[in-house]
Amino acid sequence: MQNIVRASLGRIAKFGEFEINPVDREHWQHADYAVAEVTDSPGPNSWVEVRSGRMIQVIQGDRILGAFGNRYATLELTGSWRSIGQDLNFQLLTGAGIFGQVTSISAYAAYPIKLKYLGHVVKHGHTCNMGDYAVLDKSKDFALPVLLIVGSSMSAGKTNSARILIRRLKKMGKRVLAAKLTGAGRYRDVLTMKDSGADVIYDFTDGGLPSTVCSKEKYTKVMHRLMSNMAEEDVDIAVIEAGASPLEPYNGETAIELLRPHIKFTVLCASDPYAAYGFIQAGDLRPDLISGITCNTTAGQELVKQLTGATPIRLDDPDSIQRVDALLSRI
Repeated sequence: MQNIVRASLGRIAKFGEFEINPVDREHWQHADYAVAEVTDSPGPNSWVEVRSGRMIQVIQGDRILGAFGNRYATLELTGSWRSIGQDLNFQLLTGAGIFGQVTSISAYAAYPIKLKYLGHVVKHGHTCNMGDYAVLDKSKDFALPVLLIVGSSMSAGKTNSARILIRRLKKMGKRVLAAKLTGAGRYRDVLTMKDSGADVIYDFTDGGLPSTVCSKEKYTKVMHRLMSNMAEEDVDIAVIEAGASPLEPYNGETAIELLRPHIKFTVLCASDPYAAYGFIQAGDLRPDLISGITCNTTAGQELVKQLTGATPIRLDDPDSIQRVDALLSRI
């Protein structure tokens, strides 16, 4: 079999040898694994995240193993596997391997890699789906205290905040579980949490989803499985990132509702002071502190305080360490 670049969405699957067989478009399913060929000479956005989390550059003619899914990135692009036409041409919606047709793209975003469908991943005569390799329900109730990190939008500073908070908790002697439970699949984010000291990591892809842009019913089932697995871990606290914003169609609001009985501390990462204000006004989640891009300067911090009354802290400021530790010690 020709060498295939296996994107990181395939990391949960143990394929071994498999066949690549075309399937009629009408029989495609969300989260199906497939193989596609790069049809042009990609520009600067020609990198694919592989199963280890490392990046590899592809060229025209390379084959990529990914999965059909959806993306709704407010600052970059939107797209869906359902929009793929009968010509079977589409794009790589994320470097992690989400296959779909771009429906809208920012003027500031690099156009994604163009692909042509070759066939589904088939083993023993059956197509392979991410759900086939998802973690199983352990039938154990989740009871871990949760430090929840939410954002006003994508790229607001959530993962960087998680990295810093995990390090502070580890300094305090805590055993930490870290998880990203909404968003579009990128292994890099949870690996960053692991590299920052988390004892164990989870991601929504472990539940069989390429992204969490799906029905509430499907996402809820995945969350119950993930939470039952997390409940078995020997840790003191769970640092959980609800990627993107709960107001976006990534099921962030559903994740928060399921976690709400266990949330002991909430961090809001905002892109600017007005986004922080709007987030608080739009929902009933009151953050214990606000961080992220909006806190990069004292001007941003002062305006956040004026608009929201919440505590603004630039987490990567060495002068903030004692304040952060004092807040975390209350959990």
